[in-house]
Amino acid sequence: MPGPGPTRPRGGKSMSKKKLLRFGLPKGSLEKPTIEKMAKAGFNIRVSNRSLVPYVDDPEIEIRLIRAQEISRYVELGYLDCGITGLDWIMENGSKVHEVSELLFSRATRRPARWVLCVPEESPIRSVKGLKGKRVATEVVNLTRKYLRKNGVKASVEFSWGATEVKARELVDAIVEVTETGSSLAANKLRIIDELLSSTPRLISNRETWKNDWKRNKIETIAMLLRGALDAETRVGMKFNIEEKNLSKVLKKLPALRNPTVSGLSGSGWVAVETVIDEVVAREIIPALKTAGAEGIIEYPLNKVVH
Repeated sequence: MPGPGPTRPRGGKSMSKKKLLRFGLPKGSLEKPTIEKMAKAGFNIRVSNRSLVPYVDDPEIEIRLIRAQEISRYVELGYLDCGITGLDWIMENGSKVHEVSELLFSRATRRPARWVLCVPEESPIRSVKGLKGKRVATEVVNLTRKYLRKNGVKASVEFSWGATEVKARELVDAIVEVTETGSSLAANKLRIIDELLSSTPRLISNRETWKNDWKRNKIETIAMLLRGALDAETRVGMKFNIEEKNLSKVLKKLPALRNPTVSGLSGSGWVAVETVIDEVVAREIIPALKTAGAEGIIEYPLNKVVH
């Protein structure tokens, strides 16, 4: 397993006097969704095969694409001012960093990534206690050893470079693997015994960087915009016109339309209503609004919802 690498003075201090935030983003499976979220937050990033430094349309930010497994280490050491990585890798590395914000997204869904203990379906092992004296393969060696110690089980834990599911039948007795939906584990006929950790991406900062007023403000701005972009993904805006005499009846029938903006339409006896609702509710509300006499019903996507 790779060692911790070279050290340098902590604090994220740059030799240049230019105000610059060095921002680490995960390379690999989280790369595309992270760049998409950053774009929705207002930071457009372009990755080129010709350059090691991705372009971002903010001259105060310098992006580095680094494997999620390593980002927390480089943030702790001060090579990066901040970065986005999973809670799992922060804990696996034991990194001492400042957690700025949890970000609810993943590779394919909005579900957390789950590190689970698995055995083949036909295995006689039914609980963690059955691993005594057995061999376990995983990418999160430290998390797994800590879990086994917590449960009073002595077992051999070895690092896996990948294709961990394949090893469960012929090379080891059990694996600790990450999953979102469980479909890959089921396809490989593996049975989940226990869950070690539920992990979501986190925006983290170097502790000394966090003491720098300019950098802290910049990171907090990025966090606010990212949260706003993520919150907007599950919501839509809606507006419609309705006769004023029917407004209270509609609002009572449709509690999801709480606290809407209501504007009078000039000399018509009608009002315009605008609100933000959960997207899954829209399909139920639109027919009900139509039945109640609403006209000009418009549903539109949102880019950010900042509370």
